[in-house]
Amino acid sequence: MKKISILLVSLIILTSGLELKAQTAKANAAVNEVIFNYLKVKNALLADNNSSAQANAKSLYQAVGVVPAAELTSEQRKLWETYTGKLQNDSKHISESAPLDQQRGYFVTLSQNLFQVLKMLKVNADPIYQQFCPMKNATWLSESSDIKNPYYGTQMSSCGKVIQTLNPATK
Repeated sequence: MKKISILLVSLIILTSGLELKAQTAKANAAVNEVIFNYLKVKNALLADNNSSAQANAKSLYQAVGVVPAAELTSEQRKLWETYTGKLQNDSKHISESAPLDQQRGYFVTLSQNLFQVLKMLKVNADPIYQQFCPMKNATWLSESSDIKNPYYGTQMSSCGKVIQTLNPATK
């Protein structure tokens, strides 16, 4: 009986370890590609470049679609599947909208949804800063703690503050 108990405990520990291993480097790299493309959209909006925002949003849409959800842990997969459509919807709308104000409108929910995903997945390779624009009452994500507001672009790029930091994932 004692051997069976030890065997069961060992099996549970082994199974738990396998679940953790399910999150692969390939999945992590794909999510970081999503981050990279999001930041390109953000930087295009910062520069008031609507055509670049459109092109980068299309790349973001595609990057979201190729994240291998099956290679995430079951909890991560469930989260990813909840947000995939939302991320793609906003990316698609940005890629199909020419006016900067419309693109920035979709960017609000894109930023909120991506932050929720990254906060839970904890796979970002570099620090991600959630920043807040009080005039727009909206957040965005940045690769730098320096404020570069995509909602007002070149008009008022330094308006805002850092409200949260997602530290890089531990390896």
